[in-house]
Amino acid sequence: MQTNRYIHPVPGIIGACANRLANSPLLLACRRAIMSRLPFLRLASDVRDVVYCNWVVDVAAVAHLVPQGVKLWQRDGKTIFTILTYTHGHFGPAFAGPLRKLFPSPLQSNWRLYLDGPGDEATVLFVKNILDSAVHAVGTRVFSDALPSHYATAFTHRCQDGRYDTRIDPGQGSAPAFECSAQATGTRALPPDFAALFHSWDESIAFLSLQHAAIAYAEDVDRLAYARIELPVDLAAVQPLQARAASPFLDVIGARAAPFSFAVPAVAFRVLSERML
Repeated sequence: MQTNRYIHPVPGIIGACANRLANSPLLLACRRAIMSRLPFLRLASDVRDVVYCNWVVDVAAVAHLVPQGVKLWQRDGKTIFTILTYTHGHFGPAFAGPLRKLFPSPLQSNWRLYLDGPGDEATVLFVKNILDSAVHAVGTRVFSDALPSHYATAFTHRCQDGRYDTRIDPGQGSAPAFECSAQATGTRALPPDFAALFHSWDESIAFLSLQHAAIAYAEDVDRLAYARIELPVDLAAVQPLQARAASPFLDVIGARAAPFSFAVPAVAFRVLSERML
């Protein structure tokens, strides 16, 4: 299992303090002991400009990313790896209501695999999460087990006239590098490797975008964190994209082809609960 340890990209006292906070087993243990006895603070964000990049990869190529006992969704030795990048819309406590407009709107990129879960509960495994805010990135480490994130010093995600440009530069930190350029297109067609897994565009989009839960590996205690989420994507509003993407991480897992991509203009994202399994 690959380590997901946090490394702050800025050296010096600030970086050292951030690393100690984000990686402190004692702090995490205290937070778990306290927050496990309190009601979960539901979170909300009016997410926009969500770009999905998806690749069909060999299960063997991503096996090192999967915790023991977790079962990947797969067909004939193939599974799907997804990078979705978006702009938050005032990410904060749901109870704040209109006052949530006072909360910031960081950029985020989630890197994930899909699980073969029981029943209708579509679940993903978070492999990497990247934010453009050091406060948010360290905060996810201190206050959450289901969203262990990394901070990228240079992170852009822009949308203009149907074009989406994304760049993640980790500097000296633990975030992965990523670049993507995508353009809106009117073609709703599945690439051959996805057509081998799904019967139609609609079926593939529903599978890739409609999830009810996410898990992440808490390596300090060798356990899984489980979060229930609400992501009511309007499938009719999904926009097909043509994209080019590059990352050393993608090379390692054999995701070298152009991604199957699409955009979701807006969605009301909610985190409903979190617990350790």
